[in-house]
Parts: sequence; C-alpha cells; structure tokens
Amino acid sequence: MDIEVQCPYCGEWVVVFVDPGGGEEQTYVEDCPVCCRPWTVHAREEEPGGFAVGLARLDD
Repeated sequence: MDIEVQCPYCGEWVVVFVDPGGGEEQTYVEDCPVCCRPWTVHAREEEPGGFAVGLARLDD
C-alpha cells in the first residue's frame, strides 16, 4: 500500500510502501528518496487495509 508522507528533513512529499501483511503495527527505517536522510517509519492499521503513517527523524 503506497502512502504519501512529507519528509521531516527536506519537506518534500514522497511515497512510502506499507506492507498490509506486515501486521497491525510496523516500525522500520527508510531513506528519503529525495535527500537520502534516514527516517523511522511508524505505521499503524486504523481500519482494515487503512494505515496511519508517521515519520520520525533519526537525529531527534
């Protein structure tokens, strides 16, 4: 499932992939495809097939 989010470093809107088969709560590290800085991606299933996604900077 593709979800559009805003990079906490460069502010660009980018698409992250959340695997619906990965469980109700997922946390993983991914690099911004624009500025290449790493974020922690937190995804939580709020309804069947619907995820809320938040990004956190790794330097916080």
